[in-house]
Amino acid sequence: MGKAKKPVKQPVRSGLTPLLEPLAALQRLITHFENQGVIIGGIAASLLGQPRYTADLDAVLLLSTNDLPKLIEVAAREGIVCRIDDAEAFAKKNRVLLLQHQSSGIKIDISLGILPFEAEMIERGQEISVGNIQLRLPTPEDLIIMKAVAHRSKDLADIQAIAASNASLDKERIHFWVEQFGDALDLPDLWKIISQLL
Repeated sequence: MGKAKKPVKQPVRSGLTPLLEPLAALQRLITHFENQGVIIGGIAASLLGQPRYTADLDAVLLLSTNDLPKLIEVAAREGIVCRIDDAEAFAKKNRVLLLQHQSSGIKIDISLGILPFEAEMIERGQEISVGNIQLRLPTPEDLIIMKAVAHRSKDLADIQAIAASNASLDKERIHFWVEQFGDALDLPDLWKIISQLL
């Protein structure tokens, strides 16, 4: 992993309270796999940008599909269980394990990272303290890149909020990766759209 940085402290906002228990369980799961993962999605956008409602949790773990039985077993010990039948078969095909935190009912999607960008994002990950929980999140730049790839209206709003909350973004990094993904996804105007939000 990269150099250990002092965790950034965040206040516990009231909207986060129902997510604290499943977040702690998800972070323990990531820690079990040697922190080869980060929490992404709406919760990361809320912590790195502006608070917004989110009803589920998302993470990326650098794991092979061969590791799925172990991931499912360790998740179950943390009270996180599969939420569909044949979750392992679905994850082998789609590289996303569909889970649910049992006691809270919060849905948790874990993507199995494989791309060079995902490996870099996890290597560059940072720790954010929320109350007494330390969460591993991407850097603001890397979350913007992920949001650019998804580019739904809520992702574009998240990008604006993250940019507004982080004055010294490494825009060259964002430009490089957004153009790479734009080329790969046949979205030649992707950087043009994203650059206007930064």
